[in-house]
Amino acid sequence: MAKKGKIARNEKRKAVVERYAARRAALKEAARRPSSTPAERAAALAELRRQPRDASATRVRNRDSVDGRPRGHLRRFGLSRVRMRAQAHAGFLPGVIKSSW
Repeated sequence: MAKKGKIARNEKRKAVVERYAARRAALKEAARRPSSTPAERAAALAELRRQPRDASATRVRNRDSVDGRPRGHLRRFGLSRVRMRAQAHAGFLPGVIKSSW
């Protein structure tokens, strides 16, 4: 179980990323567009730097949806490897069976 503060901070980051997503995409497009002038490009990059650090999507950590474990996250299930294995053995994940050969 992760600390509640770590989980809460990550949720706050998700909200900040969502709030700034459209503006960041527009600024990145302006900086990347070949037809933009050097002044426009510099202004877009300066505005990107002025935004909060947590507005970047790379700062959001993938965590287990049940207990918040940060490592061993499996995107397909939204769970950590430990939790996924336990739930698969208990039969809570449809279509997932234990392999044998």
